[in-house]
Amino acid sequence: MHPLTSAAILGAGSLGTALAKLLAPKLESLVLVSIESECVEGINRDHRNPKYLTSVQLAPHVRATMDHGEALAMPLIIFAVPTAAIRSEAEKLAALGLPSNTPLLSCAKGIECHTGERMSQILREIFPSNPIGILTGPNHAEEIAAELVTCAVVASDNPHLAEALQELFTLPHFRVYTSDDVAGIELGGAVKNVYAIAAGMAHGLGLGDNAVAALVTRALAEMTRLGVALGGKKETFAGLSGVGDLIVTCFSEHSRNHRVGLALGTGQSLEDAVAALGMVAEGVPNTLSIHDAARKAGIRTPIIDAVYSILYQGKSVAIAMRELLARDPRPEIS
Repeated sequence: MHPLTSAAILGAGSLGTALAKLLAPKLESLVLVSIESECVEGINRDHRNPKYLTSVQLAPHVRATMDHGEALAMPLIIFAVPTAAIRSEAEKLAALGLPSNTPLLSCAKGIECHTGERMSQILREIFPSNPIGILTGPNHAEEIAAELVTCAVVASDNPHLAEALQELFTLPHFRVYTSDDVAGIELGGAVKNVYAIAAGMAHGLGLGDNAVAALVTRALAEMTRLGVALGGKKETFAGLSGVGDLIVTCFSEHSRNHRVGLALGTGQSLEDAVAALGMVAEGVPNTLSIHDAARKAGIRTPIIDAVYSILYQGKSVAIAMRELLARDPRPEIS
């Protein structure tokens, strides 16, 4: 594998900008590929993103472009776009003739609607030969950019790529672990988005800390049950991409999904909540795809079902939460 001395990051949103700030000290050159001309112009002119993480100063050797062709010569391509854009971004690179040995790293957390595919499965479908990795964990972009202490996990079925990415991303304030459980790592990062909406709803309803703690604890049990059924390892969900990401996204002020749930819990409509956010909250489309995956697998997922009923069946938040508590009693470990 070629040394990872430069990289292209697809997506110049909050995550892409944060990763550019994080990786700049380790790379000789770094290009952000964006479909937003405003972001490209601002980064190249002022070394700041005028739309996302606007206070973050980027290094002089970080530049931006709207030309996907500029990514082809890079020894690493990082996908920092929303899950709904992974396939289209990958298809653009494939059409341009991306070399079959270029490593690809997905940082998107979700499952594709309609197909139920994880991000690595989409990439493998389009790029049968390229090494593929996943970076995930409790990694809010705002804190990465502020150089606050963060841990992450890199998963790949290619151990050489996992080790190379671990070395690249490791910094004094950013500690990286490796895993070979690609399915479990991706599922933890995707499913927690739904539970963050539920936690936000509980906060919005004023149910109290006891109720939210119980909700998140039961969410972990549900996440593990579903994740194992869909191919993940049980122990993965006790790690950074499982309980770690679940905790941060259910309680952090930076969590977009929590903020959407909070707005719903205080009486706002879904449309107004998403519009006020101004960014993608992956848990909204993920609820649809994950609910579908759970039904196909025949797995009991009462919390996911409750969120689905609110977002897609018009059920009120208060009624859905009340129905969760009214379910038949059962042993905790079952």
